[in-house]
Amino acid sequence: MRPRTKASLLWGVVGVFAFLVALQGYELWTGYRYALAVKFGVAVAVGAGATGLSYVAEPRLVG
Repeated sequence: MRPRTKASLLWGVVGVFAFLVALQGYELWTGYRYALAVKFGVAVAVGAGATGLSYVAEPRLVG
């Protein structure tokens, strides 16, 4: 696997975990609970967005 692809996938994982931690904090603070399907769907979208954005932005940030 190319290093650029691997780095992008890892940033996607970081994005998913960051979203889920923020969501859990929000749920604990407000007492409101979201459905598991909503959490999963948004986490997948955040992961895909973070992966794609980091893949596209990497050449501009490094070079």
